[in-house]
Amino acid sequence: MNQLVFFLGPAGAGKTTLAKTVASRNKAAVLDMDILLRPAADVIMKMHGLDPADRDSAEYKRLCRDLGYRITMDAALDNMGLDCDVFVVGPFTKEAADPGWIGSELARIGRTLEEIEVKVVLMSLGNAGLYRERIEGRHSPLDAWKFQNWETFRASLGSRTVAWPLPADNILQIDNSGPDVRTTAEAIERFIYGSR
Repeated sequence: MNQLVFFLGPAGAGKTTLAKTVASRNKAAVLDMDILLRPAADVIMKMHGLDPADRDSAEYKRLCRDLGYRITMDAALDNMGLDCDVFVVGPFTKEAADPGWIGSELARIGRTLEEIEVKVVLMSLGNAGLYRERIEGRHSPLDAWKFQNWETFRASLGSRTVAWPLPADNILQIDNSGPDVRTTAEAIERFIYGSR
């Protein structure tokens, strides 16, 4: 059975970069919530007369957030049972705080945590300045709200935990502050696949 691996953390923590780096060396699909939701979010925001590049405001969260997680998880669950692992990328802040969320998701396909191995890579950076530097380096119009409301965004960067009933060995907290992506990716790869 394939593994379901979540790469969780705030914007700029390097979730997508590291998920893709590890996936490129293994048999894994990467499902990034930002990519999967983008076409629908653009249309929904425009329909409501709002900025289609907004991905952080209260209006965006009200109109699009839950849809993004539903689309992403439907795609991930649909790939369970195939001959590849599934890496899911996104903040998942509310979902990670709900102990029953992952079990409810697996139940949608008639599976349990005993049947599907779920792992979590919790990503963070050492300080708010590094988040800002990394986000600026992306040059994405989707980050404009973050800069216009930096203090509000910065308040969301605190340490995170996962309340899901997973073995401690299935959760990796990783500080991605270092410049060497390869070394960090190798640590994540060992966490997911062991020393094979």
